[in-house]
Amino acid sequence: MDFDFSDDQEQLRDAVRKWVDKGYDFERRRRIEAAGGFSREAWNELSELGLGGLYISEDAGGLGMGPVAGMVVMEELGRGIVLEPFAQTLIAGAVLSGYGDAELKSAWLPRIASGEALVVLAYQERKSRYRLDVCAATATSSGSGWTVSGSKSLVAAGDQADAYLVSAQIDGKIALFLVERSTDGVESRGYGMQDGSRGAEVVFDNAPASLVTRDGLTALEHAVDVGIAASCAEAVGIMDKALAVTVDYMNTRKQFNVNIASFQALRHRVADMKMQLELARSMSYYASLKLNAPTAERRQAIARAKYQLGVSMRFVAQQSVQLHGGIGMTDEYIVSHYFKRLTQLEMTFGDTLHHLAEVSERMQETAGVFA
Repeated sequence: MDFDFSDDQEQLRDAVRKWVDKGYDFERRRRIEAAGGFSREAWNELSELGLGGLYISEDAGGLGMGPVAGMVVMEELGRGIVLEPFAQTLIAGAVLSGYGDAELKSAWLPRIASGEALVVLAYQERKSRYRLDVCAATATSSGSGWTVSGSKSLVAAGDQADAYLVSAQIDGKIALFLVERSTDGVESRGYGMQDGSRGAEVVFDNAPASLVTRDGLTALEHAVDVGIAASCAEAVGIMDKALAVTVDYMNTRKQFNVNIASFQALRHRVADMKMQLELARSMSYYASLKLNAPTAERRQAIARAKYQLGVSMRFVAQQSVQLHGGIGMTDEYIVSHYFKRLTQLEMTFGDTLHHLAEVSERMQETAGVFA
């Protein structure tokens, strides 16, 4: 299998890396975190790079580059632990392109591609845990349209978004709707997440909604799989930087008048970090390459990838902090922020144990990755 990236993908990587290095340094990130965890200015800068249209066809104003390009961008944003929820744009572009009707596509896809509209997924509820088929929100037919009622938790930048993709039940079956934040019947309460990003509780009270698809569970599974693949790629970028920062520290930190990088036991731990990083990288590639596969194959691959990434994230994050000693736990040092972001990513869209159960449930006669 050829894992070389195309010239367009490499140029995309280079453009995003330059923006992260020059326009989103650690100090700017800390200012954005202190201001609430989301910056519309930074979001607009990302949009000016044309990133919003990666999953959107050229006919709808996007770039139509697909999952591998999304993976490349998320790796680079991970290197800068960017707080703005770009993965949500990938999700919205994929879902509306794949399931929305012509009217909905023409109204929203160009706005998502240009960055004018931030559309985020609102599907988690207090009693659902990580199960996608548990949904208490309901939708009711209202004249020629629909209204949605219910509460959603942990909505990424939910008090800053322009619209939501909301799961709700119609006659006991999950459907997916688009609801604008500015419409009547929508109330959002924002808060800072433990990694510095922004989340929200969103309440819908007979809020006017546009139906995306009645086959909501299928669309929701696809949306979450896109989000998982994006999270995997982001985690690879974070772990890559965490490892590099740790190695630099070990090459400068002295104990007994020698650099601690010369201690064999510590070198073995760094080697284990590198091994976990490369395992994670290969499974991130696997997840992105399977996003366009048939549903059963895609869901199986995504669960496998998220499990391995969960193991790797926990190991690399913990080792990075431990090898730094006390400084690794301070808010002023970047390693603690790598740790917090990796910890949150490990639990996003289902934690490691959840996906281990998903892998187990989907095992057939052969359990190999490429079976």
